Amino acid sequence: MTRIVTESIDVAAPAATVFAILTDPRQHARIDGSGSVQEVVEGPARLERGSEFGARMRLFGLPYRISNRVVEFEEGRRIAWRHFGGHRWRYELEPLGADRTRVTESFDYSMYGPGPRLFVELLRFPTRNRNGIRATLVRLRDAAEADAASGTTVDAATGEGA
Repeated sequence: MTRIVTESIDVAAPAATVFAILTDPRQHARIDGSGSVQEVVEGPARLERGSEFGARMRLFGLPYRISNRVVEFEEGRRIAWRHFGGHRWRYELEPLGADRTRVTESFDYSMYGPGPRLFVELLRFPTRNRNGIRATLVRLRDAAEADAASGTTVDAATGEGA
């Protein structure tokens, strides 16, 4: 059985626009479809490999804070972060032309041994996270398409708007 939950969506926006949203931690609450990300409370303006950022979260109705570290990064193509649990939230971008991008989001808990894996599965995180991923991808698509339609240009190297 795979320990990676993954979904994809096609977005009518350039990969640079999508990547700019993903690398700006302050936009994570804007695109979160799970309802767990409340607000980013610390971190750089733009994420890169090794960046750390913290967020206020809510799970099962309970508020908490989490710290994350970017552990995978390929400019314009892939970003992933993890926190103390070790599992990864990953976004992979595949340009489908100048103004279209396929975005794949995944929740990867393949590194867990039997005990933690059982805990994750008993709490139904794979199913919960699949639902959250689907909703997040729709919100990300809508945000990126709105940003692209508004004429906001994004520098692919820096992720900064012009």
